[in-house]
Amino acid sequence: MTENQETFIFDFDSTFIKVEALDVLCEVIYQDSAAGEQILKEIQRLTDLGMEGKLSLKESLTKRIQLLQANRDHIGTVIEELKKKVTASVIRNRTFFKQHSDNIYIISNGFKEIIIPIVSEYGIKPEHVLANTFKFDHDGKIIGFDEKDELCENQGKVKKIKSLNLQGEAIMIGDGYTDYETLEGGAVSKFFAFTENVSRKIVVEKASQIAPSLDEILYELSYKASVSYPKNRINVLLLENVHEDAVKIFEHEGYNVETIKGSLSEDELIEKIKGVSILGIRSKTHVTAKVLEHANKLHAVGTFCIGTNQVDLNACSMKGISVFNAPYSNTRSVVELALGQIIMLVRNTFEKSKLMHEGVWDKSATNSVEIRGKKLGLVGYGSIGSQLSIVAEALGMKVYFYDAVDRLALGNAKKCSSLKELLALSDVVSLHVDGRASNKNIIDADAFDYMKPGVVFLNLSRGHVVDIEALVANLKNGKIHGAAVDVFPYEPKNNDEPFVSELQGLKNVILTPHIGGSTEEAQEDIGHYVANKIINYINTGTTYGSVNLPEIQLPELQSAHRIMHIHENVKGILAQINNILLEYDNNILGQYLKTNETLGYVITDIDNFHNKDLEKKLKKIPNTIRYRILY
Repeated sequence: MTENQETFIFDFDSTFIKVEALDVLCEVIYQDSAAGEQILKEIQRLTDLGMEGKLSLKESLTKRIQLLQANRDHIGTVIEELKKKVTASVIRNRTFFKQHSDNIYIISNGFKEIIIPIVSEYGIKPEHVLANTFKFDHDGKIIGFDEKDELCENQGKVKKIKSLNLQGEAIMIGDGYTDYETLEGGAVSKFFAFTENVSRKIVVEKASQIAPSLDEILYELSYKASVSYPKNRINVLLLENVHEDAVKIFEHEGYNVETIKGSLSEDELIEKIKGVSILGIRSKTHVTAKVLEHANKLHAVGTFCIGTNQVDLNACSMKGISVFNAPYSNTRSVVELALGQIIMLVRNTFEKSKLMHEGVWDKSATNSVEIRGKKLGLVGYGSIGSQLSIVAEALGMKVYFYDAVDRLALGNAKKCSSLKELLALSDVVSLHVDGRASNKNIIDADAFDYMKPGVVFLNLSRGHVVDIEALVANLKNGKIHGAAVDVFPYEPKNNDEPFVSELQGLKNVILTPHIGGSTEEAQEDIGHYVANKIINYINTGTTYGSVNLPEIQLPELQSAHRIMHIHENVKGILAQINNILLEYDNNILGQYLKTNETLGYVITDIDNFHNKDLEKKLKKIPNTIRYRILY
């Protein structure tokens, strides 16, 4: 080894793996029996005493082996179980172990028979596994261990590491007191108290460096094989009851996640956004330019819904923040609610039910009709409007639509040349437009005047697109037979805030609390879709599905550095990037460029050489908005 060589030495139990191997051996032997539970508790107590230096290692090991009454036949099952329990950040950094296997050791007070088959899958050499060995009798029963080995004694790890005569810097990573002793005893030059799986107070108090994950250690050491950032430093803020599956996905990735049930005001979000890397919202929280001024670490915004009008997309773009939404995940849920409400309204079902609850039997067919043959007018023919068109037509309705964008008619649907034309011929009018400012009050008093007498009206799009006063007036004068409203100009921030509207108490009006897309299936799909899009962007730079950055779908990063450069869409940026890479003698392995009207996004994969001066020059290219590098 050279003088500057770094050697990494890992503890095994509760460090390389999440658990203690002998605990799992106990569970395999006794399979959750009452006797096994008591034995496991005692084994765990003895383990903690040994790890905290309160009991000699030899005594701790001896007592645990005696309690277990284990057999050679149990070992294979234990190995298979432990392969499922490798520490998350170890799994994420599998490449690191394989690339640097010559300089990685495992040192453990555990047993080689269990450890070697597990760590060998990560490229660690069997001869680099320093651990105890079992003793078996002629029947295969485990009766003890090699008591001549230094590792069953106090200070055993110190002695064993010193015997290796390692050159350069030795770095110990572990959770136990015996791991800390390697630094105290002069066997290593650095010790990281590893707390991803367990945090031992006595170790943390003594350690000068605490690592919640392997990512953190490799980042701290500026190691080339590390990930680009310690994932535990990625802070995720999720508002408005984002689905729990999204929370689990982010947590499984190793991110820190904070959830808040309700929405936040602009001032509240300004306070919370500091230090946040990923923000997840639904429809009520507004991400304004003022909020983004305080977003010092924000990489991505996820709108866990269809719309993105609650986000200042231009401001996000000019800060290099990618915005993702779920344009299709809750489409079916909204369509089903709309269709159900249409049927309820034309049959007066809601009003009949209300009377029944009051003890009134009003059996009558008056003003109760079928939807078959009726004309459904769709204002907006995007993913929701077009799908409602198909389902409604299958039930016998005649479908008409109007959209400001030229849309292809599906089935027998007919496109209207103007909103006025659509309103004048429809028996049922249903709104499915987005929340852009220009759509405010597109259905106003004049629009209601164009509608047929007795029309049924639905709004499951955005609250501000309807003049509520005009809607109330037309409900009261009988122009509108019935209405279903799921969205409102002002909506409560959470379930504790009362709801107040002029629509309350009106006849044949169905009011729902913005639940068009709130089905378990839709919210689960949205949670998966948006969370995975964001993680893919953070991990690879892929912007496919972004609503504001140029879309690039990238191959997986392998044995390279990936430079991601977001800039204003001006001439010559790509040439400047390549000239700088040439100046520092970098080999380009792949390069991808995409632009839109305002932005350019260049991704360049280079070989494993990395230079801080190169980074500085790339950042100083005129019109640069954001720069990021992945290892």
